[in-house]
Amino acid sequence: SRHPLSDMLIADDHYINNTFYIFLPVQYNRFWFQKQVKECFSMSEIKKVVLAYSGGLDTSVIIPWLKEHYDNCEVIAVCGNVGQDDELDDLKQRAVASGASKLYVEDLTDEFVNEFVIPTMQAGADYEGYLLGTSLARPILAKRVMEIAKAEGADAVCHGSTGKGNDQVRFELAIMHFAPEMKIITPWREWDIQSRNEEIDYAEAHHIPLKINRETNYSKDKNLWHLSHEGLDLEDPGNEPQYEKEGFLEMSVSPLKAPDTPTYVELDFEKGVPVKLNGKAMKSSDIISKLNEIGGCNGIGLYDVVENRLVGMKSRGVYETPGGTILYRAHEILETLTLDKKTAHKKKELSICFGELVYDGQWFSPLRKALSAFVTETQQTVTGKVRLKLYKGNIINSGVWSPYSLYSEDIVTFNEGEGYQQSDATGFIRLLGLPTRIQASVNARNRREAEKC
Repeated sequence: SRHPLSDMLIADDHYINNTFYIFLPVQYNRFWFQKQVKECFSMSEIKKVVLAYSGGLDTSVIIPWLKEHYDNCEVIAVCGNVGQDDELDDLKQRAVASGASKLYVEDLTDEFVNEFVIPTMQAGADYEGYLLGTSLARPILAKRVMEIAKAEGADAVCHGSTGKGNDQVRFELAIMHFAPEMKIITPWREWDIQSRNEEIDYAEAHHIPLKINRETNYSKDKNLWHLSHEGLDLEDPGNEPQYEKEGFLEMSVSPLKAPDTPTYVELDFEKGVPVKLNGKAMKSSDIISKLNEIGGCNGIGLYDVVENRLVGMKSRGVYETPGGTILYRAHEILETLTLDKKTAHKKKELSICFGELVYDGQWFSPLRKALSAFVTETQQTVTGKVRLKLYKGNIINSGVWSPYSLYSEDIVTFNEGEGYQQSDATGFIRLLGLPTRIQASVNARNRREAEKC
């Protein structure tokens, strides 16, 4: 895909009396020409680009494309490991084979979990039921890309997000937060490639090593928290996901293939943070990893949704979040004991806003930080233990305990207990019903007066 000026600039007959002339076709004007010249010079100034690299189809194709279209610039690839360890095999070889000068593989897993996943789980935030796996990973990846870009003295950064999706917004807002002056290259908004099949054509023509083929060409994103599937047959919401097909699911199994006997798990929390699994102390990332194994075997955490993208369209995604789904449920159950009614209801209300901010790429916004401060305060008493039963895709509450429990069996019992006199309800209901009784009296009086007329 040549620059629009390229054919105009190579014609010998444009030299007349030692002066170079460019004859513009009638469909162009001088303002278009000025814009193209500016772009030409801008592209030639890019000598070093840092690319957010996953080794998938998009970013594998982008490396040679950058070198072709940005004057053989140096491309430095940066991969953030947020728990997708099994996708990192041969990554350096593939990056270099695609044309990268070097590859950084940064272990961000614990930071991802502790600074992004856990605060969002504590908030009880999701987006239309989606537990925000990709949304949470983008801010930390963009942050590390920017740190390396500054250290390397890069002229630009690049990402492989499409012009139709949410990730382009998430990456670029985070980049703007850390380096508002940095140039951002967005191939999907610049090149002539229109589909993933055309990307494969490009990769084959340039001998770029890929780990997928046209039949397995789902658009996927994987990290410790989840795996997403989009594209191919899933683009038709009338098609059932192929949960039973070998190789479709990677973190889970179909509930139909889950064991016929239940599995019990116990989770301990301290101030809303998971600290033990089945009595064993672990860091949060290890708890999630182990819950992925346990939950995946029991068909937990499959979610098929047509969601409302930030850019305005609806899209269909299938998500695998086995460990995350268990963790969310356990935390929610524990809060039923430890949060008072008003706090619990307000937190639930604000969780929608929190989820939208994360989904929309606003992690570093003042509002998200303010909401997190509120959530942190609510977690001061979210300490205790939750037992769950997992069975064929279901999570069943099997017990919850907390030293900060606001639940009093002695008060709530149907048997005789201390601390509550049922006769007290008479005065309570009378006061609570006072506005209702006044309104009813006024309405009755007005009806009588209307009947007299």
